[in-house]
Amino acid sequence: MPEGSKFKRRLKNIGPGAIVAAAIIGPGTVTTASKVGAEFGYALIWALVFSVLATMALQEMVTRLGVITRKDLSTILREQFSHPVIKWLTILLIISAIVIGSAAYEAGNIVGGALGLVAITGLSTPVVSMIIGVLSGLLLWIGKYKIIERVFITLIALMTASFVITAIVIQPDLSAIITEGFVPKVSGGNTIYVISLIGTTIVPYTLFLQSSTVQERFKGESELKDSRFDVVTTITICGIISVSIIITAAAAFPLGTGLNDPSTMADQLKPLLGSWAKYVFAFGIFAAGISSAMTAPLAAAYATAGALGWGNNLRSAKFRFVWIGVLLIGIIFASLGYDPIQLIVFSQYANGLILPIIVLFLMFAMNNKQTLRGHVNSTLVNIIGWLIFVITVTLSLISFGIF
Repeated sequence: MPEGSKFKRRLKNIGPGAIVAAAIIGPGTVTTASKVGAEFGYALIWALVFSVLATMALQEMVTRLGVITRKDLSTILREQFSHPVIKWLTILLIISAIVIGSAAYEAGNIVGGALGLVAITGLSTPVVSMIIGVLSGLLLWIGKYKIIERVFITLIALMTASFVITAIVIQPDLSAIITEGFVPKVSGGNTIYVISLIGTTIVPYTLFLQSSTVQERFKGESELKDSRFDVVTTITICGIISVSIIITAAAAFPLGTGLNDPSTMADQLKPLLGSWAKYVFAFGIFAAGISSAMTAPLAAAYATAGALGWGNNLRSAKFRFVWIGVLLIGIIFASLGYDPIQLIVFSQYANGLILPIIVLFLMFAMNNKQTLRGHVNSTLVNIIGWLIFVITVTLSLISFGIF
């Protein structure tokens, strides 16, 4: 097949990666990246670049796992151990880590999505949170994978256009980005933001989500390269969007600015949109809230179904019970009046702390020759995976003041 035709086919087959991208580029990423850019300028771009590359490596692993074995990550982990006690401990750990992490993330998604409309409409946060919850629930209740996939692709395209074009229009200092942004520095003042950037980019539940959704799009080993193209392309786009947000915030606000108001965050789009900035930002973060509010419950349902051997029928009563539960928890916590910015940052932080556990399980699964046969991790991929594990564990220990 000619290279041009192959490239077009691969572009057409982009889908599962777009769902993961929609989970990553949610209100949490917009808020966290905006706060990082305003408070630290370009100084933490390195953490975001690390997060994007690590995400790409981990998502490639679970993509390979799903395409080759035709099983999701939680099913593989459930089957990994024959001893009943170890097996059930693993199942409980997976369900608790993913469901709790998804619920925390869900609250951040919903309250983040509500930020923009609350600012421009005057509606209360509980009302807008309910709107986001209902819209997300309706799309999930339909239970049609292709419809959900197309919604995510459209929303990601809108977010990309808004922030990337603005980052180009403001003409940032490229030399400052390179000299300030790519020198790793971790201190007491920025550790929580480093972990939050990692938590908002390497989202643990997306590993379970990706291993399930790739089976809907890619049918076997012959399409493995197409599935990798999907991962690399969509995660690269995520990185470009996230770095663009840091750059626009760094250029729009004086260094050290604390962003606690969504209308202030919208100022970073003024170079491109002028007085329309707050409306576009409000719609963009609302759309990001809906897309991310769908992915967290969906991932929790996939992970639970796989861990307990239910099967991945989006319309089954058990499957719906899990995602409805996570969605309701998110709506409730989003409506309790917590500081929305702090709730979002906390949800990213919680995900960053859960991540090492999931990476540890994944590395064992990706080296099982019985399930992956000739597609186990190469030595290089293993080195990368264990490096990610060590770095995330180290950052978690630093956050607890152990180092």
